[in-house]
Amino acid sequence: MQVICIYRNNQDYTREVDEWLENFRRQTGKEIDTMNPDENVGFCEAYDIVEYPTILALGNNGEVRASWRGRNMPLINEVLYYMI
Repeated sequence: MQVICIYRNNQDYTREVDEWLENFRRQTGKEIDTMNPDENVGFCEAYDIVEYPTILALGNNGEVRASWRGRNMPLINEVLYYMI
């Protein structure tokens, strides 16, 4: 499975997301891929992503297993479950 965090830099939520990603890395030893929606418009359209930040947990065939949208970042354990 793959977990991706889609968000823009230089937004009012960017620092919060960067801190959450760093906390995730420190606590789990795992990295979450990040993506800028402006550079990956086709991906965002395919998965109907219109709210940022968005975290997607994708299965091996690209199907969405879980998603979290908006400024309320999920618990680290919730996301880690999809990375194991």
